[in-house]
Amino acid sequence: MAKRILAADDSSSVRQVVKFVLSGAGYEVVEAVDGKDALAKLGAGAPVNLIVTDLNMPNLDGVGLIKAVRSNPTHRLTPILMVTTESSADKKQEGRAAGATGWVVKPFTPDQLVAVVRKLIG
Repeated sequence: MAKRILAADDSSSVRQVVKFVLSGAGYEVVEAVDGKDALAKLGAGAPVNLIVTDLNMPNLDGVGLIKAVRSNPTHRLTPILMVTTESSADKKQEGRAAGATGWVVKPFTPDQLVAVVRKLIG
């Protein structure tokens, strides 16, 4: 069975690229339009092996999503990959402090994204 990834990004084009790239690499991808939607899908759906999230989103941003995921015992150890245009050391430290497992700066290449995902979940 394919490993399941939850991809949260308010940009439909970014979600489509992430889904296309990761589906092509053999993963199942569930899309969420923001952090709030991602939490709803985590609570209602089958378990996920990885969460990929943008930083800047409406309703609940990536850091808020990470904090909420880390506070839930069910998902406390789920790897979380931040995929964002933000590359400053302060933002990366904020993400790490919240519990992000990895960080990829947009724009990324398909190979780069797949390599990081494989490193995190195989």
